[in-house]
Amino acid sequence: MSDEIFQGNFTQQEPIPEAAIAAAVAVMRSGRLHRYNLAPGELGEVGLLEQEFAAQTGARYCLAVASGGYAMGTALRALGVGPGDKVLTNAFTLAPVPGAVAAVGAVPVFLETTEELVLDLDDLEAKAAAGDARTLLLSHMRGHICDVEALGAICTRHGLTLIEDCAHTMGAAWDGTPTGRFGAFGCFSTQTYKHINSGEGGLLISDDAELMARAVMLSGSYMLYARHGAAPDPEVFERVKYDTPNVSGRMDHLRAAVLRPQLADLPRQAARWNALYRVLETALAGAEGLALPHRPGKEQFVASSFQFRLPEAAPQAIAAFVARCAARGVELKWFGAAEPVGFTSRYDSWRYAPAQTLPRTDRVLATLLDLRLPLTFSEADCAQIARILADEARRLPGAMAAE
Repeated sequence: MSDEIFQGNFTQQEPIPEAAIAAAVAVMRSGRLHRYNLAPGELGEVGLLEQEFAAQTGARYCLAVASGGYAMGTALRALGVGPGDKVLTNAFTLAPVPGAVAAVGAVPVFLETTEELVLDLDDLEAKAAAGDARTLLLSHMRGHICDVEALGAICTRHGLTLIEDCAHTMGAAWDGTPTGRFGAFGCFSTQTYKHINSGEGGLLISDDAELMARAVMLSGSYMLYARHGAAPDPEVFERVKYDTPNVSGRMDHLRAAVLRPQLADLPRQAARWNALYRVLETALAGAEGLALPHRPGKEQFVASSFQFRLPEAAPQAIAAFVARCAARGVELKWFGAAEPVGFTSRYDSWRYAPAQTLPRTDRVLATLLDLRLPLTFSEADCAQIARILADEARRLPGAMAAE
């Protein structure tokens, strides 16, 4: 067993469904890709996608946009966040989250991370109490959901407006309520490695009519907002259309056509991802040298990735562990690496934000490893990955000394 090598590809997604391909071909044959290029009485693929996603999440309004990062930037702008404003956000996240804050001229203020890979609510309470920030951009990083009921109480106490980054939680919920439904806005991504795949794309949901009207204007609706199917009534736009700038970032019909059949199939796909996750979780629970995050009962996650820590390992030992796993076909991302690699970076790499000290997060990220779970993997593949990880963990210096 110790010499087995995994042959799968950690970046290979499943093919786009045939129904989505057919819908995309129909759009291309029409030549009408722009979301507002519609026949009389036609809602179009983008409008239908917005209606369907609003219905699936229970939101009143939905806006389809060019990316998840654009969705976050639009939410911030719609709330009036601008130059010099402080925005609380996760230290453990990916670069588009603080990037959205910086792109509107605001200042990211990072919050600590727990060993369960969620926002540290004690740190949120302390920094919210300081009164310097009016907005919290919460990232459900890697699909880990904090106690959003407790978080909501903190936001209420301190007058914080919540935006949820749900790039990793489409289809997920906390105690039955979908993510994205706890704040003023929920922001989702349809980038290739997310739960539905259009290469790039994003969705923004809200129950607030005026905020969504501003978001629609910001996205580049011009005066065509009446052609939206999941937007506020036209009279709401009358209040905002003259003072909301156009920062065009619309989704087109081609991407929406690709997404709609995938959205309909999301519950089945979510169950498949979670089955893969449970194979790894079960196989590695109690494995020597590894620590897994606890998943609370109220968290209904969609696990398109898997995280674990090597809590007793030194940086050199972790780097060697990552290299040995790579040699055996298992591709890991290490959040403790000194330099950004690929998509993986950490808060001290984002030098457009003020330097900040986050000792608890540093301890977590120093030993944190991560791998993708594409649906091209089988449960047998995940069992093999688990065997390789456990085998290599036994070779860590501390583990060898214990033997």
